[in-house]
Amino acid sequence: MSWKIIEKYRKILAGESGATRKDRGGKLTVCLVYPNHYRIAMSNLGFQAVYALLNSHTDVLCERAFLPDPEERREYEKSRTSLLSLESQRPLTEFDVVAFSVSFESDYLNIPAIFHLAGIPPFAAKRAGSMPLVIAGGAALFLNPEPVADFMDLVAVGEAEAILPRLLGLLTAEGSEGREELLRKAVESPGIYVPSFYEAVYDGPKLVAFKSLAGELPPVKRGWEPQLDRHPTHSVLLTPGTEFSDMYLIELSRGCPRGCRFCAAGFIYLPYRQRSLEEIKTVVARGLAQKEKVGLVGAAVSDYRGIGELCRHILEKGGKVSVSSLRIDALDEEMIEVLKASGHKTVALAPEGGSQRLRDLIGKNIDEQQILAACNRLIEKDILNLKLYFIIGLPTETSDDLEEMVGLVTRIRERVIASARKNRRLGEVVLSINPFVPKPFTPFQWCGMEGIKSLERKMRFLQQAVRPLSNVRMQMEGPKDAYLQALLSRGDRRLSRLLVRAHELGSWKRAAKELSLDTDFLVCRDIPLDELLPWDFIESGDRERLVRENRLAFGDGED
Repeated sequence: MSWKIIEKYRKILAGESGATRKDRGGKLTVCLVYPNHYRIAMSNLGFQAVYALLNSHTDVLCERAFLPDPEERREYEKSRTSLLSLESQRPLTEFDVVAFSVSFESDYLNIPAIFHLAGIPPFAAKRAGSMPLVIAGGAALFLNPEPVADFMDLVAVGEAEAILPRLLGLLTAEGSEGREELLRKAVESPGIYVPSFYEAVYDGPKLVAFKSLAGELPPVKRGWEPQLDRHPTHSVLLTPGTEFSDMYLIELSRGCPRGCRFCAAGFIYLPYRQRSLEEIKTVVARGLAQKEKVGLVGAAVSDYRGIGELCRHILEKGGKVSVSSLRIDALDEEMIEVLKASGHKTVALAPEGGSQRLRDLIGKNIDEQQILAACNRLIEKDILNLKLYFIIGLPTETSDDLEEMVGLVTRIRERVIASARKNRRLGEVVLSINPFVPKPFTPFQWCGMEGIKSLERKMRFLQQAVRPLSNVRMQMEGPKDAYLQALLSRGDRRLSRLLVRAHELGSWKRAAKELSLDTDFLVCRDIPLDELLPWDFIESGDRERLVRENRLAFGDGED
């Protein structure tokens, strides 16, 4: 066992509020694994919420493990040490359950590395019964668990508050039933998917059927919690050195009421739910006892009822407020005042579509006048740094749409510069340009992603167009990274072999070539509306709505 690794873990624990070592005491031991570095994991509110939920169960002891950074990974290899848990430095193989929490599809790539370091065979079918039960959940699994399906004994499809209590009841029940019997009982619960009970059937590269291997199975229904106030979601451990280490995070709502056609948050978290203002104020009091700044979390923070009153309450209690982005058509004056008083120098807005035609296509329901009015309101409050999120490569996008984006940015820049000169301050417009990635359970799930070379040409055009504009800066997600994200978003369970081989070779492209996997077929193809999708075994109840919205977007339906 490496003393360097243990000493690093001790330092992390010493800096965490509320982190303790617990005696096992015959409890079910769970190692909650985030397949990325702890700095990223401990900035993730969902991961913290699941950690707290597991440890709140009287018969469960939950510890944590993370993907080691490169230096630490070399230390593991050098010392021949198995991957250790943070709290007690125990090998993962000594836990009853290894539970992955996966928020982003790109983290699927790191799961084989975790298995390798832990000494656990990646494929569930090849693991001995003495190995830990391997389960997974998180937002990425809500959408499409198939790329990692062959790794998992079971998958939690939906929100942990709705799924974990019953599952933990099964896992902690007295008796020594075998794993097969346990899985058969678990699959009867809403939100539980057991991949080994299904066989995917292919016709060439195309998925054509899911075959049940365990008799008649109930549909996999996504689990969701109807009463959020029963489960406050906020920072549990305050870890130094993480992205949000200077603030106490609080979830205000879940989902989004807008339903933009490209965005999964507006569909997989339906129905949209908000926590009560009274409950949030109670949590704020606990947060301000530990941190001065409160980070308000949600896909639609600006839509929260009473957002202005809440922000003012935090300020009056001696705190400061932070939000990730604001709705262009839902800017609350009181909230803006509080953000300014909290020292916000930059506010993010998301026009998304560069032209009005594209904003209408994606269902954004805002026009240029509203965008400029929102910018004016922020500028008038002396918030002169604006970050604007745009998507390129949306279906049907043309060069005219990009030209309109440049024109819109130019008009926003003029407003920022005029106010900056008047107030003798610097102002900046930052463009965050991201390629369109088709996501499951959205009306655009059938749309192919634009090719990498075409996206690169569009990015070069935008770079050249904004280069002469002072006070304008561009940030771009690489098309190659977006392509990989699309592959993992749309892929089927054949990607499990790809992920393992990619870990072994150090390149997913080399692995795809070796396995003769046509990744363009999965990423760039427009899929017919009646074709079986890899995630269609999840019963969401809104497929007809998705089809209708797709047809409305492309002129095939009635408005």
